[in-house]
Amino acid sequence: MKAVYFAWVRERIGVAEEEITPPASVQTVEQLVDWLAARGEGYAAAFANRKSVRAALDKMHVTTQTPIASAREIAFFPPMTGG
Repeated sequence: MKAVYFAWVRERIGVAEEEITPPASVQTVEQLVDWLAARGEGYAAAFANRKSVRAALDKMHVTTQTPIASAREIAFFPPMTGG
């Protein structure tokens, strides 16, 4: 699965995108965020305030309870504002 990071999420993690292979026990977006946050200091900082990070699976906005199933891409980004 490709993970893509935007804005300050990318800045804290230090990469724009990467290929990840979460363990089979990671079934939902929330579990994936937990797994990523445990990968290191930058990830922990990026996901420290979970309510301020949004996710999209295969370019569709999702909730933290959404199963990641066979998604090919997950993107993480801060809330967007219009204008």
